[in-house]
Amino acid sequence: MSRIVVTGGSGRLGRTVVAGLAASGHDVVSLDRARRIDTTPSVEGVTHVAVDLTDADAARQALVDARADALIHLAAIAVPFSAPEDVILRTNTTLALNVLGGAARSGIRRIVTASSPTVLGYGAPNGWLPDRFPLDETTPTRPWNAYALSKLVAEQTIAMLAREVSPDIRFAAFRPCYVIAPEEWRGAPTQQGNTVVERLDDPALSAPALFNYVDARDVTAFVEALLPAMGDLPPAEVFFVGAADALARAPLAELLPRFLPGSDALTADLTGTTPAFSSAKAERMLGWRPTRSWRTELAVAAATAASSPASRKDVPA
Repeated sequence: MSRIVVTGGSGRLGRTVVAGLAASGHDVVSLDRARRIDTTPSVEGVTHVAVDLTDADAARQALVDARADALIHLAAIAVPFSAPEDVILRTNTTLALNVLGGAARSGIRRIVTASSPTVLGYGAPNGWLPDRFPLDETTPTRPWNAYALSKLVAEQTIAMLAREVSPDIRFAAFRPCYVIAPEEWRGAPTQQGNTVVERLDDPALSAPALFNYVDARDVTAFVEALLPAMGDLPPAEVFFVGAADALARAPLAELLPRFLPGSDALTADLTGTTPAFSSAKAERMLGWRPTRSWRTELAVAAATAASSPASRKDVPA
């Protein structure tokens, strides 16, 4: 058991990570602007602390007070263009510097930051094509908006800190695909406001993210595989974290050319359920593999709903 700080612990991904780490026996300190929100579960073993992490002194003090072994940095403006570009860049980069640097200087020895697949630059208005599919950690980064740039800065921040502080302090970053929280399999809106089923029924909704996704519980499992392995990893290693299939009913070899002009030859091998993003590095270096798919999770949600008392009408005797 260890003591782990999670920033943004009241957010969509943070709630699942916090609950999952606590369920595994870790002491968890959740740092967020709000101490708790209505959808944040009350979990034994979790301490919720309200703090403005854009305040460097407040962030540093909260991290010192946590007396933690590890930190998972999730706090950020999490949706591109959800705020003015200067606000997103300033907020996210300030959070990265305050939290990651503050953690390193407060004695936390395992420091992990969430990045984003958007650092690759897909969706750029002036066009974008990679050298090949599937996309992985060797694909060049070409951010074209403030959100993507802020996430690349977070990756560069841990690389900077790894060159600055004691080599006993270890850093890593991960790029989670489009996160699906447990309640969203049951019909709650996803990050963009659509349900999972709506995103499957209308490929245009998932096309901007190249049909990538990952279950939030699989992200938690990734974190649990990463933390104990960090001592043996190269400094500031970066991982993609995604589902083993695409969020699509048809093969991406058929779908992607409709939304990504000029990609016909590049996507020819994305047959069957093959996703556009590869998490092979995480499997190779950490032994982590995603275990949840939209096919199984929607089926489980439907079966649960069908068996619930609310779904059965009373039958007169």
